[in-house]
Amino acid sequence: MGVVKSAITLSREQNVGELDGKVAIVTGAGRLRGIGRAAAVELAKLGADVVVTGTGRNPDTFPDDEKAVGWRDIESTAEQVRAEGTRALPLVVDVSDGDSVRNMVERTIEEFGRVDILINNAASARGPDRVPITELTLANFQTVSHVKITGTFLCTKAVIEHMIRQSEGGKIVNVASGAGKTGAANTLAYNAANFAHVGMTQSMARELGQYRINVNCVCPGGVDTSRVDDIGRGEAWEQGAARTAIGRYGTDQEVGAFITYLCTEAASWIHGQSINMDGGDVMEH
Repeated sequence: MGVVKSAITLSREQNVGELDGKVAIVTGAGRLRGIGRAAAVELAKLGADVVVTGTGRNPDTFPDDEKAVGWRDIESTAEQVRAEGTRALPLVVDVSDGDSVRNMVERTIEEFGRVDILINNAASARGPDRVPITELTLANFQTVSHVKITGTFLCTKAVIEHMIRQSEGGKIVNVASGAGKTGAANTLAYNAANFAHVGMTQSMARELGQYRINVNCVCPGGVDTSRVDDIGRGEAWEQGAARTAIGRYGTDQEVGAFITYLCTEAASWIHGQSINMDGGDVMEH
């Protein structure tokens, strides 16, 4: 027992600080219950300085739990990062706007001098896009595409210029969805954007591997975040969770921790993959 305990303790000590000196950008990281916030904090736990971005939400639109604790969007996420002993830079960013993205990267370099990790997590809110094709407007289709597809393109293009110049490799993780592996009714825009994320991951991986820049994609299933509050946590939620092979939905911390693992040296042989993380709901490759 003592030998096993010592081995576990040693393993944890080796992991602490593995990302010391690294700088990460995490988009869409302003929500209290969200994958972006969780990823930002998990990256900080391993020593990374983190640029925390969000859209600058109106506090009047915050969920009740955020209002109850005085949540301040990206500023609060930045505080959680700093609490782990690393630096944070909160920025309001429109990832679908080239000037906004360029400013994000310029501010990152000015503040920290480098960038090593990019988490493309930003996505448009659920809602008016979840309708039959005959009711889906061009504007709503384009909103979903602009944030997830255009945003990932712009952020990646701006960041890799510095990663390549640094000549020290890098890590890019795109956060898609199980909707990038299998289609469903009334989710055309969301399916299109997430299938695109999977394809973009493969293309980027083919191009950037030569620079030791790992590119992967995480495809979560149902995760208990504020993004899905419109579904509620009643019978429909429980039925959906029960349909997974493991019998429950996931947490933002679980997904954030796995995203962070993909940014470590231990995951350097994982490249160009779009990995399902959904309790066994989707098992197709």
